[in-house]
Amino acid sequence: MVERIARLRNFIADFTRLIETAPAEPRVLDRGGALLVDLVSTDDWLPDECAVPDRERYQQYLLHCDPLERFSVVSFVWGPGQSTPIHDHCVWGLIGMLRGAELSHDWDPAAVHRTRTTRLDPGMVAAVSPAIGDVHQVENAYGDRTSISIHVYGANIGAVARHVYRPGGERVPFVSGYSNAAVPNLWDRSAAVRAALPARA
Repeated sequence: MVERIARLRNFIADFTRLIETAPAEPRVLDRGGALLVDLVSTDDWLPDECAVPDRERYQQYLLHCDPLERFSVVSFVWGPGQSTPIHDHCVWGLIGMLRGAELSHDWDPAAVHRTRTTRLDPGMVAAVSPAIGDVHQVENAYGDRTSISIHVYGANIGAVARHVYRPGGERVPFVSGYSNAAVPNLWDRSAAVRAALPARA
């Protein structure tokens, strides 16, 4: 696990460096999207406890939250056939497909109808934000297996006041929270350091 999780640790370090430069949103989505493509192009690093589906609903596991809450990284785990309600984010977001596939249905909240459907397969990344389109509904493309996507948001997304859209266009406030009670320990490097110590005589 120490070596596997290094990929996620390096992604978080690179994303933090990007955010430290205080770039405009288009650069975050462009450069951050490239970083996320690199992360989700290899499926060997996600902690098992953050890949567990639930029979009743999709799960959102927190992988990391920036100490200043400038961004957060989560895994979305979709059981067979599961989907979200129509919802918004109120911040920029990047969605990278790690395992399986998902369908993202963009919605026009004023007219309450779908405007486009995009399929994400492993290694693909899409973006959302209030500036480019922020209302969608997402579903597992498969009815017989789990799918997992990795999302990066421009806030501590589990604590952001957002909205679900009901038939007729009614906006209902919601706060998503997280499915896990503990986050993965990215920073325990003791095993690697211990392995590099000189052998005792």
